[in-house]
Parts: sequence; C-alpha cells; structure tokens
Amino acid sequence: MLTDRHREILPTTRSSTTHKFSVSGFEGYLTVGLFDDGRPGEIFIKMSKEGSTLSGLIQGFCRSFSISLQYGLPIEDAVRRFKGMRFEPSGPTSNPDIPEASSILDYIARYLEFEFGDERQPDRDVA
Repeated sequence: MLTDRHREILPTTRSSTTHKFSVSGFEGYLTVGLFDDGRPGEIFIKMSKEGSTLSGLIQGFCRSFSISLQYGLPIEDAVRRFKGMRFEPSGPTSNPDIPEASSILDYIARYLEFEFGDERQPDRDVA
C-alpha cells in the first residue's frame, strides 16, 4: 500500500538533465531532477504552447509522475504505464533514438526508459 511508504525528498540543490524534444512539430523541454544516486526524482515539461490545455494537462502529469517516483515507484514501472499511450500530437520526433511517438507521454516514457532504465545503468542493483 502506497501510504505505508515514506516520501523520499530530493536534495535542495540537485543535479538535473534537460532534453529538448519535438513530437509532430510540438516542441518542448523535459527536465529530470535527480536524486544523489542518479535516479530520477522529478520531471518537468515545458511545452512551447504555454497556456494551452495540453500544457496544463502535461503539468498535472509531471506532478503525479514526480510524486510517484518520490514514493518509490521504480522508473521501469512508471514507463510501463505510459509507454504506448496514443493521442495527438503523435508522429515523428526530433530524436533519432525514438523516431516516432504515439503521444507526448509515450515519447517521455520511452526517453526515460532509454536514459534511466535498468538496461542503461549496469551499476544499479536489480531486485
């Protein structure tokens, strides 16, 4: 049960990585805040079309996703829940490693999997 877990708080000053992306011409920036051990602990997405419904929903998604990571949801489980979601905008991306995405959430999940999944971090213990 999630309430039995304690929320892991990110350090006040933390490392992060920012990635510029585009899905079907919709540009955005993904910033991933990291725990001291390099695990993602929060995400922020800034879409080029601020004030839009899409931007607002993306911000809500980021908050939920970040809180889930802080309560211990493994990145692989989070990715599995969002990878493959289909809605507009979808189509070609600006990332040669992920040439097509079925939605912005699909793209974000696939990017996080590529950059932070277990197969990319051989030093991590896999339970």
